[in-house]
Amino acid sequence: MRMKIWPFRLQHWPLYAAMLVVAAFSVVFGMIADEMSEGETLAFDNAILLWFRDPQNTADPLGPPWLQEAVRDITALGSFSILALLLLLVVLALAMSGRRGTALFVAGSVIGGEILSTIFKNVFNRTRPEFIDPAHVLSASFPSGHAALSAIVYLTLGTILAGSTDKLSLRVFYLGVAIFLTLIVGVSRLYLGVHYPTDVIAGWALGIGWALLSGVAFRLWEITHPQKPL
Repeated sequence: MRMKIWPFRLQHWPLYAAMLVVAAFSVVFGMIADEMSEGETLAFDNAILLWFRDPQNTADPLGPPWLQEAVRDITALGSFSILALLLLLVVLALAMSGRRGTALFVAGSVIGGEILSTIFKNVFNRTRPEFIDPAHVLSASFPSGHAALSAIVYLTLGTILAGSTDKLSLRVFYLGVAIFLTLIVGVSRLYLGVHYPTDVIAGWALGIGWALLSGVAFRLWEITHPQKPL
């Protein structure tokens, strides 16, 4: 049995570009992880976190109680429970519409990203910022799981929605919303003081890189198996 080799084609340039972007985000993640491990980012991390704290009482975030409550609601958009529920509904909808390959791609991308994030958390085992009660900590700080998973889920769904329409304005809207949700979840982690800035940036790099890598893998599967859809 001869192995199929994916040939070089000029029309596949978006895939080549995506691979380069994956490599770039991998380098960014590695550089941040290296600097963080050596303690080189601590001054930067603490300085940024203090932007969100009351100067008179750094234990409290800036702003009135209603703002703090609103930010806690926003940060839930990147929680495992909310994203798992969203993932289940999207996968079921895709499967019921006959897009089983896309459904498996979305599920595999998110589950794989969660596993990867957990592995890195255990490897680096960074303690959380001093602003939170250690008794409430369920996982290590680096990288931010909320930032990584929100990037994977929202950017993947935004890409799927953008690919479902030929209208440029809708494509921009879908991708813009996905980027916006990813950003506000990450910033909410900083405001609440539960992650360092480098945790969030590394989480974004990991999530975006993994989502792109999963998308490239899925597209390559479609190209090399045109007669065998899932």
